Amino acid sequence: MKKFLLTIIMIFCLATILKAQDYKTGIGLRFGLTNGLTIKHFFNENTAVNVLATSRWHGLMFTGLFERQHPLFAVEHLKWYYGAGAHYGHWRGYKNHPWFSSNKNYNVIGLDAVVGIEYCLTASPISVGIDWKPELNLFGYKGLWIAEGAISIRYMFKGGKINIQ
Repeated sequence: MKKFLLTIIMIFCLATILKAQDYKTGIGLRFGLTNGLTIKHFFNENTAVNVLATSRWHGLMFTGLFERQHPLFAVEHLKWYYGAGAHYGHWRGYKNHPWFSSNKNYNVIGLDAVVGIEYCLTASPISVGIDWKPELNLFGYKGLWIAEGAISIRYMFKGGKINIQ
């Protein structure tokens, strides 16, 4: 617990001396109907890959998204993005679940789309994004899921390391 608190204190101390700008890699948390981890890595100014590991329905889903990012309303550090990718997931049914049978395992493979906005805070190494990510399960529990949306909070790294100005 002490290490965790020390890490949080260091992040906030560094936040006062870090200059926010477009980043190379961001690592953080995703909160929505599914919750989990997000890692976003830029290959250039406009092109990124976003890897998600999320949990829902007593299971786990892994998603890879190829994204294109562009400025929004000429506001510095505010960008919109869109993209597509694929996912693999595994869920276990449980008693009284509204869609899945009790004691049955579900493996799914499918396609994803994403559209969202992201803002890099100017006084800290944090980015905040909100997106909508519909999914189409092609194998396993087939169907279209359009209610997937989330807020992502990432710690930004510039060129693989923290950029101290």
